[in-house]
Amino acid sequence: MPVASNPLSTLLAEKGVLLADGATGTNLFAMGLEAGEAPEMWNENHPDRIVKLHQDFVDAGADIILTNSFGGTRHRLKLHNAADRVFEMNRKAAEIARSVADKAPRKVIVGGSVGPTGELLIPLGAMSYEDAVSAFVEQMEGLKAGGVDVAWIETMSAVDEIRAAAEAATKVGLPYVYTGSFDTAGKTMMGLDPKDIHAVAKDIGSGPLAVGANCGVGASDILSSLLDMTSADPTATVIVKGNCGIPEFRGAEIHYSGTPPLMADYARLARDAGAKIIGGCCGTSCGHLAAMRAALDDYTPGPRPTIETIVDRIGPLRNKAASDAPAESNREKRPRRRG
Repeated sequence: MPVASNPLSTLLAEKGVLLADGATGTNLFAMGLEAGEAPEMWNENHPDRIVKLHQDFVDAGADIILTNSFGGTRHRLKLHNAADRVFEMNRKAAEIARSVADKAPRKVIVGGSVGPTGELLIPLGAMSYEDAVSAFVEQMEGLKAGGVDVAWIETMSAVDEIRAAAEAATKVGLPYVYTGSFDTAGKTMMGLDPKDIHAVAKDIGSGPLAVGANCGVGASDILSSLLDMTSADPTATVIVKGNCGIPEFRGAEIHYSGTPPLMADYARLARDAGAKIIGGCCGTSCGHLAAMRAALDDYTPGPRPTIETIVDRIGPLRNKAASDAPAESNREKRPRRRG
């Protein structure tokens, strides 16, 4: 799309690099969300808490906030007896985020969070491509009615599901971005390699405004994926939204190892590696995000990092090397990995 035709591209052109928000789920758990409870239900049951989360991210410096609608397709909402309320629940999620963004003292973009359906597409599962498109259209119609600026397709594993969501965004009339979760031996669970992310849906509509990675297994690994993505297409607008360090079980609870200084360094490395939209995923609190904002605001350009630099500053890769990488695939001195 032309730069002036959507708010995300306009703000990117103005600022160069944007800060996306942090975690939704882990922060809502800290606010009282129970295991097994649908976060999307809080848009109706506890809208004040969703407002607070968005507001805290804006106060921490986020340029982009994502709606509380990650599991907003009928396939996920049916688990909570709400499959017939997709439109209204997504519209509510968008309206809450829009209200916070519109009151901000600066331009804040609202991304409509669209996660995977949780179903496998034919031939691996029972869901047809057409059914997937239909489900995403239903969700995105609600998000559009509530005022989102862009469909934010995230944490995807399957190429066909990314394409279905991109087609839905085009049908609804929303620009879109998409990110994969490269959490299985350096690829998505369904085998998508980071370097191949750019081509997944470039032929759908006007193509994505940005592509990238989110979630995954740790900050070092997602930076490794980022190097692959920016090497494959140095001109692309690439998103990186990594987890806050490494998840660790303490009893029955998951804690994330990342400190605000570590996440600030992650943000610096992400910028040096070519990311244009940088944020946090699981475990990333408003405190972490504020440190990332300060790091980006005080940014001094550095050399493009190597894997050795990332490991030295952020910590070891979580995915283990299976073998020495062939020379042609060792572009960033990164071995082939498997977890």
